[in-house]
Amino acid sequence: MTMHDDQIEIGAPAVRELVRRQFPAWRQLPVTRLESPGTVNAIFRLGDRLAARFPLRAGAPDEVRRELETEAAAAAELAGHTRFATPEPVAIGEPGAGYPLPWSVQTWLPGQTANEEDPGRSEAFARDLAEFITGVRSIGTGGRAFSGGGRGGDLASHDPWVQDCLRRSEGLLDVPRLSRIWAALRDLPRVPGGEVMSHKDLIPGNVLVSGGRLAGVLDVGGLGPADPALDLVGGWHLLETGPRAVLRAALGCGDLEWRRGMAWAFEQAIGLVEYYQHTNPPMSALGARTLRRLTEAAPAGLS
Repeated sequence: MTMHDDQIEIGAPAVRELVRRQFPAWRQLPVTRLESPGTVNAIFRLGDRLAARFPLRAGAPDEVRRELETEAAAAAELAGHTRFATPEPVAIGEPGAGYPLPWSVQTWLPGQTANEEDPGRSEAFARDLAEFITGVRSIGTGGRAFSGGGRGGDLASHDPWVQDCLRRSEGLLDVPRLSRIWAALRDLPRVPGGEVMSHKDLIPGNVLVSGGRLAGVLDVGGLGPADPALDLVGGWHLLETGPRAVLRAALGCGDLEWRRGMAWAFEQAIGLVEYYQHTNPPMSALGARTLRRLTEAAPAGLS
């Protein structure tokens, strides 16, 4: 069952053919599909050191190429900037072998994601996550501003989307309770001090864990300026109460920034539960778990 109405399917034989034609130096490398709950790309390992990523949703090839180029530039900007491993861009491929879009190749990072090794109760992981967020922020925006698309700008502009998700979640979630929580979060003012550089998607599938510590961070192509609270979603997607408090203390978050982080985590989680209920149960479960954590931590009178 596909996740998206416009989903593009691709298998290992097509990937082998694309690699053979476009990157003959890699034609002898084994091709292995990576099974994951990811929703944006189909990912194939090329040997031991490379990963090929194929966008899952249809789009105009020129627009997709620009997106891949932007992602590659972001990955190159982040590479080596923290002590945690991140993928580095290698190449961009062309459509072919029945696949209609450009695609990308980057370095492969070994390890287990937080879907496989849950770091939720690890205070050491929380300190590592704070260190990563601080390192990303230290890059500096260089005068760049939030692009206006997706999470990281104006919270209230996401209200129509959240209201639609709430309507579709009737029968799956406690919608009246969640509606009260969202109403208290959506109009929070911006954090003084402007935007910072942000990973923008610190969910379990995008972090690597080893022995309860942060070993690496994936899907770094969204790196860019955003609301300082945006990367705080990792505290809700990844951590239980005690380690989450460690993360907050390590980052020195005030009440406003912390609550805006709650709002961004809510906006992301509410879109997962119903949409992926049947097509990607692990992603749906992630949304439900994050909403549970947010509900438990909501101010008195809202939950």
